This record gives sequence, structure tokens and C-alpha cells, in this order.
Amino acid sequence: MMKIAAIVGSLRKDSFNLQLTLTIQDRYRDQMTLNIPDIGKLPLFNQDDELAAPPQVDAFKKAIAEVDGVILVTPEYNWSVPGVLKNALDWLSRVDKVLIGKPTMTVGASTGMFGTIRAQQHLREILASPGLQAKLLPPSNHEVYITQAAGKFDPATRRLTDERSLQSLDKAVADFIQLIQPQGVAGLV
Repeated sequence: MMKIAAIVGSLRKDSFNLQLTLTIQDRYRDQMTLNIPDIGKLPLFNQDDELAAPPQVDAFKKAIAEVDGVILVTPEYNWSVPGVLKNALDWLSRVDKVLIGKPTMTVGASTGMFGTIRAQQHLREILASPGLQAKLLPPSNHEVYITQAAGKFDPATRRLTDERSLQSLDKAVADFIQLIQPQGVAGLV
């Protein structure tokens, strides 16, 4: 079974992005094991510390190095990615650079009308940088922007229930799984 890490860019306990991640973890549990590293415990990136990184950074990088793929789940803060997510990516971009070539997809949820379209666009630019160079699932037909999220998650189960959003997620995850597998999908690799 595939091992996937989901890096959630929100620290909020009731975050819609965490709920989206838990939906992915439950919905595709027969196809992948999804782990959620706690990026809230990472110290702020400091180049002075990169060669002798703190233990929580080493553990985080090891967890990412050992998975088959990464799902980045981002809210949108001020039309971009949250600082906590950028900090995690900054650590991943230095020294051993464990995200280079790693199959990666982006998803996100927001209470606004545009979902996380700007944040995911910025995230794709960041992921193309020399220290990260993730193997991205292309955005065409794979965008998962959960808009007006407050009405699309069940407050009791904390899972996504909106059928249209779930169909979009199903398509993106299916193609992501194919991106990870050696044969890939025509036009994706």
C-alpha cells in the first residue's frame, strides 16, 4: 500500500483543511496510508541551523523522505500560503532536499468564493524552486479548491460531504495515485 504524507498548512483545531485531510485519509484508506506530520512543532527556518537541524526537523524530513507522495493541504491567508506551511517547505528545501522529484499534489479549502486558488498558485511556484522541485500533479482537471467550506463539511463527522467536491477530489486522487505508480498517466509525467 502507498504511503502518503499530508502536510496541512493550518494549525487551527477545527480547520476545514484538516477536515479535508481527514476526509482523504478515510475515503482512500484502501489505496493509501496517510500520515499527517505536525508542522506546528517545527522551529522557524534559520540557515545557521540547517546543517545541525533540531531533532523535530530531522524527524519531519525523514517522514517525508520515506513516503511515496505528498499532499499539500493549504488554506489561503492574505492571497497566499500560510507562514507555517512555507516554513515547513523551507526546511524541506535545504541540505538533503527530500521533496525533489517526489510526487506531490495540492488541495485546499476556504470559506471564500474562490477557494484557495491564489494560495495553490503560489504554492506551485514555490514547489518549482531549485530546492524543492516536486513532481507536481498538473493543475489542469486536477484542481481541488473547496469553496464556501463552512457549508460543505459535516460538523459532527468533520468530513467533506459535498458531492461535487467529492467527485473532483476522487478524480484528482485517482490521477495522483497513477502519478506515483511507475507507469504514470499519459500526459502527467
